[in-house]
Amino acid sequence: MKRSLADILICPECLPRESLLDCKIDEISGEDIHDGALQCPRCDSVFPIAEGIADLTPHAPRKRDLKAKPMRYESRELLVAYLWSHFGDLWKDDESNSAYRTWAGLISLSTGFSLDVGCAVGRFAFELTEKSDFVLGMDLSRVFIRTARALAAERRLIFELPLEGLLVTEKSFSVPESWRCDRVEFILGDAQVLPFPMGLFSTVASLNLLDKVPRPMRHLEEVNRVARRSGGQLLVSDPFSWSSEVSDEDQWLGGKTEGVFAGRGMDNLISCLRGQKGALLPPWTVQGHGSLWWKIRTHENHFELIRSLWVKAVR
Repeated sequence: MKRSLADILICPECLPRESLLDCKIDEISGEDIHDGALQCPRCDSVFPIAEGIADLTPHAPRKRDLKAKPMRYESRELLVAYLWSHFGDLWKDDESNSAYRTWAGLISLSTGFSLDVGCAVGRFAFELTEKSDFVLGMDLSRVFIRTARALAAERRLIFELPLEGLLVTEKSFSVPESWRCDRVEFILGDAQVLPFPMGLFSTVASLNLLDKVPRPMRHLEEVNRVARRSGGQLLVSDPFSWSSEVSDEDQWLGGKTEGVFAGRGMDNLISCLRGQKGALLPPWTVQGHGSLWWKIRTHENHFELIRSLWVKAVR
């Protein structure tokens, strides 16, 4: 973890109170803390920094979050699937698509910090380094975060891509020169309990995450809290694939016939951003919305094609 981040991280256990964490360094190389801990002076919670990765996930899962299954995202198979989805275009794979470049094209240049919540293996966070001064990528998967940090450090990655059964092919790729890898960091954290102060980020992105968390509205409230009150921009994209395996139906922000969030998820999301539902204040101005295709690959002959609906908002 970059040493400078210790100045902005707050305790996720103390929210909504914002308590800055004290940093204890056991091993450091230059500006990168390899081992240490972050401790809350208010509640005494300790969050480890191990192998360069700061773990800001809450210690005890919230009762309403018990449906979450982060271990699924620790598998090698899913890591490779996400590497292909995020970076396949960099080695000119004919089956890859341009979703991340399209999303990046929706973001305007800004000063200050940017945040990619649910960053997975980091493609959009890397894209954001061209648009802002410093970027934080955050995810619950340690395997994803470790891989993203390795790519930032080496600017190149070699891995085995499944072909069929036990057959694999070696793939390698390098990141574009325009990506400023010295201005990005990746940490472990919960998208429903963001360990950052109010109004810190000029840009916040949540891509294909809203229907993957137990409390989608809580996630939106946290994204809203950490975004700038003025001069901020927000990009949310999601297929709205609501599932009772992830969250209870009363938590869904769409896909229902009754209640405050009856109807389509995109319509309700736009209403939330405008301050009409869910009271995301101060309200956002919707600049545009649309859809794009996002693709994930498990092997040479098996792909999942997903239509992700996006909305870009500013305030």
